[in-house]
Amino acid sequence: MKLKSLLIASVFLVAPFAIKAQTIQISASEADAKIIVDGQILGTGNAKIKVPKNSCVNVKVQKAGFLKYEQTFCNKKGMAEPPKKQFFDLKKDDAEEASIKTDQANIDFSIEINKKQDVAEVWKRANQIVTDYFDAIEVADKETSYLRTSWSIQSFQQNTIRTRLIIKLSKSEPLTYKVKLVSEFSGAPLTSVKADEQFHDWDRVLRKYQNVISDFTTRLGNQ
Repeated sequence: MKLKSLLIASVFLVAPFAIKAQTIQISASEADAKIIVDGQILGTGNAKIKVPKNSCVNVKVQKAGFLKYEQTFCNKKGMAEPPKKQFFDLKKDDAEEASIKTDQANIDFSIEINKKQDVAEVWKRANQIVTDYFDAIEVADKETSYLRTSWSIQSFQQNTIRTRLIIKLSKSEPLTYKVKLVSEFSGAPLTSVKADEQFHDWDRVLRKYQNVISDFTTRLGNQ
């Protein structure tokens, strides 16, 4: 009789802690933000997700122009129970706010120099334009008309941007330079400027560099 009573008591003690599937109400501050669960889009703005027993699910909330959010919810013994509700307050992407989308990034632009300008003066002016935007020049060879700035790097909450300018002689007659504004992103904050393998071409440029190409065209070009 005692054994039977103990068994019944143990059932009542264990049952409340039995693991079962959990449901989470996911919501975002942006109504059109995508809610992606384990790689599949389950909704925008709001979605109910299930976390099976003894499993974990990965939730991503994304919207263009905003920071990306990611969180993993687990429903396993010994781990904190998933919340009933989870709200994601999306913040603006500071890297995008500090930049503009442009077709001038990572493209060689040919600038035919005004014939009225002296060649030596042209090179001097080109250097002046560069130093208006960049603090350090890595290579400057007047004989070959080649100039390359050092990388200028800026870190954001979820990104690191590096930018440099390259000038090289395209042809001598008529005198034409090629100017390239190199703009790259890593997709992570505080990336080392030397980590070349982590950077990729970016189709945007930081606003402080948006007038570089037009300045070369205006001040040196054959208008």
